[in-house]
Order: sequence, then C-alpha cells, then structure tokens
Amino acid sequence: MPLKQTIVLIGLSGNTLEILEAAEAEFKVAAILSDDPRHGADFKGIPLAPLARAHEFGDCLYLFLIGSEKSYPRRQAMIDALRIPEARFARLVHPRASVSGYAQLGHGAVLYPGAVVTSNAILGNHVMVLVNSVIHHDVRIGACSIIGSNVTLAGSVVIGKGCYIGSASSIRNGIRIGDGALIGMGANVVRDVPEGAVMVGNPARQIRTMTDPQPGPGRG
Repeated sequence: MPLKQTIVLIGLSGNTLEILEAAEAEFKVAAILSDDPRHGADFKGIPLAPLARAHEFGDCLYLFLIGSEKSYPRRQAMIDALRIPEARFARLVHPRASVSGYAQLGHGAVLYPGAVVTSNAILGNHVMVLVNSVIHHDVRIGACSIIGSNVTLAGSVVIGKGCYIGSASSIRNGIRIGDGALIGMGANVVRDVPEGAVMVGNPARQIRTMTDPQPGPGRG
C-alpha cells in the first residue's frame, strides 16, 4: 500500500470536525494548527500547534479550514500571512460529495458531505462548500468564498472573492454577487448584489455593508 501524503490542517472548529475523517482517510494528518488558547496539546491524538509553526512540518500539504460569518473577510489575509505556496494546498472532496469531471476546483478547495458541483462550475482557491449544497452548471465562485450548508446556486451564478453565502439560501440563475458580500441564512437572492453588501430576507434586501460600523454598548 503506498504511503499517504502528509497534511497539516489549519484551524480547529466545526469546519475541521466535519471534514476530519475524510482528511484522515486520504492523508496522514501530521498536525492541526490553532491559536485558540482553549485548545490542548492534541485533538483525538493529532498534535496541536500554533499557526506560527506552519513551516515546521517538512514536505507536507496544507488545508486552510478557518472561516465563519464573522471571520470570512480575513481569510485571504490570513492565508497570505502563512507564506505557503498555493500549490502546497490540497484539494479535499468528501467521499459523499459529487463533482462533475467538467468542473474545476482550485487549490485548497474543500467539499463537504452531500455537496454537489455540476458541469462547468469553477471554484477558486480555498473555496469551501459545506454540507448538502448544490452548485449548478457554469457557476463561478471566487477565491476564499464560503458556501454554507443547504445552499442552492442556480446556473451561471457568479460569486465574487471572499464572500459568505449563508446556510439554506438560494441564488437565482445568472445573479452576480460582489466581492466580500454576505448573504444571510435562508435569503432568496433575485437581484445582483453589490460588493460588500449584507443581504437578508425573501426576496433578499440589503441592510448594510461590511464597512458600516456595528452597534455596540450604548449604540443603536
């Protein structure tokens, strides 16, 4: 039996938990990197280490799994800070996901259980497609975007770079979503979305942009 390629997983959150078994089946997991002080020395027997040690594992591959509706705008900057060549980021497709032979997956792309990517879809580097989402024909998804669970992207949708598409949302065919936009859970998007817009509802409406100040104590 050939030796498995060694991989280092970056981030320890729900994203990691839901893909860990698939990663272990395909690769030898050398370490999980996390800067969360709540984590111990290992996780299920896999050593934990800070992100600063990313270059200490020799000739390995990497998978960047950090990303949520709060952290998604920083994903590209966090990846750039690691100074790891793109070619060393693995692609990981869960065995219960389906990918057309005519689709293209960028470096670091991750497909979770039940994800479906159909003909001519193109996923950029570090795109994550979470559980049971469907990416229809000719869709384009920009680098570092996250597609939540049970999302439907109809044909020829274009998702910009660094977007977050919330769980159970639907995007009508041909719609364009600008870079850095956030689509809320359960939203039904029927019009193009500007860069950095935050969209909610059915039909989806813009409630703010990602650059707007957020309410805090004593404000709004």
